[in-house]
Amino acid sequence: MILYHNPRCRKSRETLQLLKDNGHEPDIREYLKELPTQKELKEVLALLGISAKQLIRTTEAIYKSDYKGKELTEAQWIKAMVEHPKLIERPILIVGNKAAIGRPPEQVLTII
Repeated sequence: MILYHNPRCRKSRETLQLLKDNGHEPDIREYLKELPTQKELKEVLALLGISAKQLIRTTEAIYKSDYKGKELTEAQWIKAMVEHPKLIERPILIVGNKAAIGRPPEQVLTII
């Protein structure tokens, strides 16, 4: 069980607490410190069953300044997330061959 986590994000903290309250201690991956690779992001996207564009946080300043209104390929969006990990929606829980975004936090309980 791996949680892609940003401790500064309220939803991420709520998701971690929810997991702990339900008896789970996930391995924490602070993805802003331990940057994901393109290969890892492709694997996460495959587990989530979504496109790279769907994992983008469109409220981030870097999105608004550099990417808003642009049509990028799947590979270009993944590269953007590797270069600017703040663009990655969080939190993401991975359990075996399943993954869920904790928005709302209860969403992660569906894969446990």
